[in-house]
Amino acid sequence: MEIYLVRHTETICEKGICYGQSDVDIAVPFDEIFGRIISELPSEAIIFSSPLKRCVILAKHIQENIKAISYQEDERLKEMNFGDWELKSWNEIPSEELNPWMEDFVNIKVSNGESFVELHERVGQFLSEAISTTNQPIIIVAHAGIIRSILCHQSSLPLRDAFNNKVDFGQVIKIDF
Repeated sequence: MEIYLVRHTETICEKGICYGQSDVDIAVPFDEIFGRIISELPSEAIIFSSPLKRCVILAKHIQENIKAISYQEDERLKEMNFGDWELKSWNEIPSEELNPWMEDFVNIKVSNGESFVELHERVGQFLSEAISTTNQPIIIVAHAGIIRSILCHQSSLPLRDAFNNKVDFGQVIKIDF
């Protein structure tokens, strides 16, 4: 099955801000980038999107420009929940909190947030359901963390190595699952 993983375009957040599940907007202009993304997608597909606006804006644009068999927003496609770190500069997160997480982001939960393994579990549940319901191409509009998790599911890459998968803003990654 063909799956197209699409990362949202750049946000309005300054570089160095931890924005995880915060519902931040995308930077403008984005028309040219959206056009390039559409050109890399199939002409007909099922579309799934994170419900965060930085993904929904792009997903709705895709829906309007291809033959969307169906469109669904799914909470499990939200970026990692960074809890108390949301909308803080990475530099202002106390080192006694940040350093242990940086050493084991897979298992250590952010205060009032989640760990990468928890994100990976919800993504796995989503994938199992999405794949079992169709043989049509699927487009998933989501975040870098979600896309890295899907790539780990697909390739059996250990979660600690998830960041080996580079995922740029507006990037389309086609995989067979």
